[in-house]
Amino acid sequence: MDNQILNSYSKITSLNVSRETCNELESLISMIQKKNKEINIMSRGIFEKEEIREKHIIDSAQIIDFVDLNSNTTCDLGTGGGMPGLIVAIVMKKIKNDMKISLYEKSYHKCVFLREVSEKLKLNTDVIQKDILTIKNIETGTIMSRAFKPLPEILELVNRNFRKYKNLILFMGRTGRKTLNDTLKGWHLDYEEKKSLTNNDSFILNIKKIKKKVS
Repeated sequence: MDNQILNSYSKITSLNVSRETCNELESLISMIQKKNKEINIMSRGIFEKEEIREKHIIDSAQIIDFVDLNSNTTCDLGTGGGMPGLIVAIVMKKIKNDMKISLYEKSYHKCVFLREVSEKLKLNTDVIQKDILTIKNIETGTIMSRAFKPLPEILELVNRNFRKYKNLILFMGRTGRKTLNDTLKGWHLDYEEKKSLTNNDSFILNIKKIKKKVS
């Protein structure tokens, strides 16, 4: 059974994901399936274990090699049901267990779920039930965001609300190329990108510096 689970995560074996980590990711999937019957953790149309694993767990885990390991904090903007924050927290247990993952989410019910998962899996997280848009002078290492706000709005948020950070990781979907090109008309970005492991039309952005252009 363990080998079957490991094979299910073959796309991220290059990230040195351990057997124990894969088992914990499977536990997370089971918790999502159970909780999703009560509240909308993720789209109700996605409920099969294989689909959750591919579209959410593996998709989230692929950013690990962009997370700044020289910092002790990482934050997830508007984490929702914990994507990618919970997945990063699970993987980080074996890579840098003193890395604190701050999960910002304004929904009370989702925060309850995030805390339940964190307690059960002994994750080093800080679940913050606040609207990230209202918090100023934040300091962190890596900032990550998945399916939260459009790219220009996230850049505005980071530029306005973060005093210090190392990098910003974003998931870009099918229209991501056009969105990025349009955004570059108003922003100077120092970035790199890599192709998504789960979708041929998607890619990951790792932004090191942002500066708004003066019109």
